[in-house]
Amino acid sequence: MTVAAARLDLRLEPCDKERIIKAAALRGLPVSSFVRDAVLREADAAIAADTVVTLSGAESRRFLAALDAPFQPNARLKAAMDAAASLARR
Repeated sequence: MTVAAARLDLRLEPCDKERIIKAAALRGLPVSSFVRDAVLREADAAIAADTVVTLSGAESRRFLAALDAPFQPNARLKAAMDAAASLARR
C-alpha cells in the first residue's frame, strides 16, 4: 500500500468540483487519483515546455554543422585560456 507523503489543498467553485467529480466518474477513478494524474500531466507539460528547445529545419542543420566543425577559439577565448594556463603553472 502506498502512503501519500504530502497533501495539496485547493479551493474550488462548487460547479468546478462537480465537473471534476463527473470527469473522474467517467474515467472510473477516485477524484483524488483523477486530479493527481491531471495535475502531474500538466506539470510535466509545463516543465517540458520550459526545458525543450525546438529548432526549425534550417536551425537544426546549422546546429549540427557547428557540432561537426572543428573547435576554433576566438582571440578573447585564446587569451583567457593562456591566462588560465599561466595561473595553473604557478
